[in-house]
Amino acid sequence: MVAAQGHLADEDGVPLVFQRAVEALETARTRAEVELAQIPAPKRLARYAYAVEASVVVEGEELADGRLVLLHDPAGQDAWHGTFRVVTLARAELEPEMAADPLLPDVCWSWLTGALEARGAGYSEPSGTVSCSSSHHFGTLADRAASTEIEVRASWTPADTAAGFPDTAAHLAAWCELLCTGAGLPPALGDGGGDGVVSLPNRRGPR
Repeated sequence: MVAAQGHLADEDGVPLVFQRAVEALETARTRAEVELAQIPAPKRLARYAYAVEASVVVEGEELADGRLVLLHDPAGQDAWHGTFRVVTLARAELEPEMAADPLLPDVCWSWLTGALEARGAGYSEPSGTVSCSSSHHFGTLADRAASTEIEVRASWTPADTAAGFPDTAAHLAAWCELLCTGAGLPPALGDGGGDGVVSLPNRRGPR
């Protein structure tokens, strides 16, 4: 082992706390409807990064998708107030009439914060945006139904545990619950994923 910037690291200089956080991500248990895969991580956001993409698939139909990136900077960053940061994107298609609901952004944000709290995933410095876009089709595409997509972009600083790194498995599970809620799935039985989360009626769900 070698020391890098005051932190324990392996022979390649990768901090052990980052390795442990990644290992927790890779062993996290998620719902059966969620399909996860590792993807190339962005290089410009932090010295160390790990990324996954996810899709919520029910009966062969993809209902929601997104990506989660775990960032680590041993020196920390002022905006983070910590050495780790989680950056996420979640997208789901809703019924078109939901786009006009003025409560839609607040409710979608509550899906994320409620899931984090239900999973006991401590966090601070949250930030994000909730966007909604509608598509109407004309001409040769006129037979396609109008659609509305909700997009939640969010980031937060995960709290360290007694082990010295965040419980990234809990954060991943909470983010997957956000995807499932956006897809119209009910909370998984016994996981507490729906505690404190407000639901929108008539969300697009499995067909």
